[in-house]
Amino acid sequence: MWRCARLSFWPCDGRGVWDKGSPSLARRSIGVCYGVKGNNLPPWHEVVQLYASNNIPAMRIFYPHHDVLEALRGTGIGISLDVEGQFLPSFASEPSVAAAWVKTNVQAFYPAVSFKFITVGNQVALREMRYILPAMQNIYAALSAVGLDHIKVSTSVRRDVLGLSYPPSAGAFSSAMEQYMAPIVQFLAKIGAPLLASVFPYFTYVHNQEGIDIDYALFTSPGTVVQDGEHSYQNLFDAIVDALYSAMEKVGGSTVRIVVSDSGWPSAGAPAATKDNARAYVQNLINHVSKGTPKRPVPIETYIFAMFNENEKTGDEIERNFGLFEPDKSPVYPITFS
Repeated sequence: MWRCARLSFWPCDGRGVWDKGSPSLARRSIGVCYGVKGNNLPPWHEVVQLYASNNIPAMRIFYPHHDVLEALRGTGIGISLDVEGQFLPSFASEPSVAAAWVKTNVQAFYPAVSFKFITVGNQVALREMRYILPAMQNIYAALSAVGLDHIKVSTSVRRDVLGLSYPPSAGAFSSAMEQYMAPIVQFLAKIGAPLLASVFPYFTYVHNQEGIDIDYALFTSPGTVVQDGEHSYQNLFDAIVDALYSAMEKVGGSTVRIVVSDSGWPSAGAPAATKDNARAYVQNLINHVSKGTPKRPVPIETYIFAMFNENEKTGDEIERNFGLFEPDKSPVYPITFS
């Protein structure tokens, strides 16, 4: 059982024990993405202890790191596990390869490790989208063959799969993406799995600072910014998520829910990337997702990006400054999880 601690995701029952058994509570859980691109990060077992001691109930990892999976045995921490991108072509064409991956990386650790999602492709480029659906189908078939089809198979997409996103009700997949996204969404509806979405208002804001107020990106707007029919939008996160919902509805995915696979704000490396802004965004995100969006006012399972500042990530400085924690396990900024 989870015990009350200083960072808490689950409502306390008053006896010092956190209730994590209700499906409705599980749907509004806040997980954290765990990346390992750093040469000064804590050992795997200490990271798992950091999740547990802070009552973080879910973790996303970007490839099946067996040391991490071993450390997770018996913890009850829910896992969203990514399939490595280089394997997508072989998974798509060879069911036996997908089955072997499931056997080695999922079945070998189940039930001691609590798998929630298998993410087949993370923000895949257009030229590789043709692999996603057949790879998902083969992974799902492999899980089903060993009685593990309760583990949801999906893929993670970015906002740029949309051709239209404003207003949110007009959300639609781009013509280039729709040929791939429509059958993916229909498959998700068939198997009862969510679409995983990477939602970063930070990047939308910095690419259009003249047209977007930072308060709209940080959940701090004092009132409605966008009125879309009966729906009022006070933050950019909701607008992005609802545009994706609208796009799915247009291709037969009205029953598919969205799980936010990663969302965060950098704390250094650019003018808008400050600890104050990062704290505001992440704290407001945590406080907000239990309410859902104007279009879908139900809790949104959300994974914060990321657990640590990772000093070996490439690209702009902001990429190394998305962490909630420093490598010494001290908080980058204070956050209250509730």
